[in-house]
Amino acid sequence: MGFPVACGSLLLHLLLILCLLQLSLTKESKQMNEEVSIKDKSFQFLTGNGESSMTFFTMEDLKVGKKMPIYFSKKDPSTFPHFLPGHEAASSIPISLKDLPNLLKLFSISQGSPQAKAIENTLKMCGIEPVKGEAKLCTTSLESMLDFARGVFGLDSNFSVLTTNFLTHSKSSFQNYTILDVPKEIIAPKIVACHTIPYPYSLYYCQYQENKNKVYKVLLDGENGDKVEAVSAFRVLRIARGTAPVCNFFPADNLIMVPKPMSD
Repeated sequence: MGFPVACGSLLLHLLLILCLLQLSLTKESKQMNEEVSIKDKSFQFLTGNGESSMTFFTMEDLKVGKKMPIYFSKKDPSTFPHFLPGHEAASSIPISLKDLPNLLKLFSISQGSPQAKAIENTLKMCGIEPVKGEAKLCTTSLESMLDFARGVFGLDSNFSVLTTNFLTHSKSSFQNYTILDVPKEIIAPKIVACHTIPYPYSLYYCQYQENKNKVYKVLLDGENGDKVEAVSAFRVLRIARGTAPVCNFFPADNLIMVPKPMSD
């Protein structure tokens, strides 16, 4: 559940969200290589979320009683990749495609493996220049994530962190969900969305667009009994002129940041 926090305490809030990720890098790299399935899961081994987690829909779908199939990863958060300890340690490792061979050697990952391909795709994504009206950054530490958000909202801004929360827990990742209540819009002039992407340690792809984005909290009821308070964001995908806004539900390990009203 998202709730407002001041910039000074936001670091603590994010640490609480991600505290289960703080394992040793050596142990995580070893576990990563042991747990990977070779069959078409080169992205899942690092993020805990497969591509099927991206279910898109339109504003017309966001109404009480609407039923839709949604994938929410139920992977144990303790198995997620973690941030490197300290901003300096994270900053010392380059995130560049030209450094791929050295990165694979550093983390003992074989060239040509599914892991290597996933990391290569991540480096390509991080290397794409932002388009007009967009700001983005691949963040490898809490400090760099906060710095990016402050750069968007203002250095002295206070802001809130929103996440998807499971109110009940089951082992069923993919099921039909029904919208139980009128979705609550989170009024915000700007939003920063941070998505986990494949890498040997925790890496968030944080993005801001000048388009009129909208954020909602949506209460969902799964056919297997799951209840989820999901965060959903509407945005215009840069596919074609005049494209209507589309929406997706954010996985539990993704973050949305929104500025607090000045009166708060």
